[in-house]
Order: sequence, then structure tokens, then C-alpha cells
Amino acid sequence: MKELTLRHAGVPYHTQWGSPEWVRHIVEKQGDPCDDPGWRKSGFPDPQRYRFWAKRLCGLTCLESALDYWRIEHPPRAALLDEALRHGVYRMRDDGGVDGLIYRPFATWVSEAFGVHVDVLPQAPLEEIAARLDRQTLAIASVSPEIRYPERPNQRQGGHLILLHGRDSVGVWFHNPSGIAPQQADVYLPFATMARFYAGRGMTLSRTGALGT
Repeated sequence: MKELTLRHAGVPYHTQWGSPEWVRHIVEKQGDPCDDPGWRKSGFPDPQRYRFWAKRLCGLTCLESALDYWRIEHPPRAALLDEALRHGVYRMRDDGGVDGLIYRPFATWVSEAFGVHVDVLPQAPLEEIAARLDRQTLAIASVSPEIRYPERPNQRQGGHLILLHGRDSVGVWFHNPSGIAPQQADVYLPFATMARFYAGRGMTLSRTGALGT
């Protein structure tokens, strides 16, 4: 029988920008992401490429947190992006935009590159994804970026990815790569609140022999 409450302790938090304390400046004040001196930690040599991609890399940021938790070596985020692009995880559009993160190429790449099994769940209640969390499994869920303000009405569902690392009978704990403190790391929200933001899809990431909770 599965535990009613399960939390992975010590899952590293990463923001999709350089530093967690700069997210408010970037998101709320439309500040230049390169004002944050931590932007170079991602391995981007070109500020323009960093500005373009940082706001789009919530999924890769979730992956980094999972890999670091399991102590799986990986390149810096810029090089990780290059590999993701090579494997069709993101696709450039003619209008200059980006399609991605695309789940199935992501699942294939992550399995081959890092030995992490990914189950793609294109249609699943959040409660079902949460129930799949176990001592070897984390999950990524599609929500609206508005989830950083759970007390406010939201306009949409989906468009952003968060990392689920714990659950109980009525809600989940997660890291939000574009969150603003206190809705940033180790956030807990009930399923009833999450449902407003959740797009009905996600993935589980499983590593045999992962660290205990």
C-alpha cells in the first residue's frame, strides 16, 4: 500500500533564471534578466541567447533539479539546451517562436542520456500523477505560470512546467522554476487550488536506486 504522505527531502531548487532572488525583478518589473550577475552560471556566453531562452526553460530547469537530486552528472543549462534541441525537444517556428517542451522526444532523450525513465501522461488528473510519486519517482506537471500567485484569479491553464516532489491525501509539494518567494521552492498547494492552473498533462521521472525521502 502506498504511503498517504510522501516527500522527497532536499530536492535542489533551481530557477530558470540566474538567481531565485532576482525572479521578482524579472517577472514583476520586466527587468533585464542579465541584471542578475548569476545569469552566466547557466553557461550562456551570449546575453541575447540567454534572454531569449531563459523564460522558456522551465522544463529543463525541472530536469536539472531531478538530476542533481539523484546525483546524475549533466552539463550546464546552455549545453543541456543544445542537446535538447538536437533531439527535437524544442522546435523553432518560422515566426521566431518556439514549440516545446515536447514530451515524447524529451522522454526518449532523458532515458538515453541520463538513464531516467519518463512516462508521458498526456491526459491525467493531477491526483493520478501525484499518486505515482514514490521513493524513486518525481513528476513534472503542466500548469499556468500564474500559479506563482495562487491567491489571485487566473486566466489560463498550462504553458509552464513545475516539479512535483511530494504529496499527501489533499495536495502536492513542488518547485516552481519561475516562482516568486514564498511560492518558489517547496510550495504546498491543495489539489482544489492546483486544478485552476493545471492543464491535465504531465510526466513522471523515475530513477532506480534514487535517494530516499
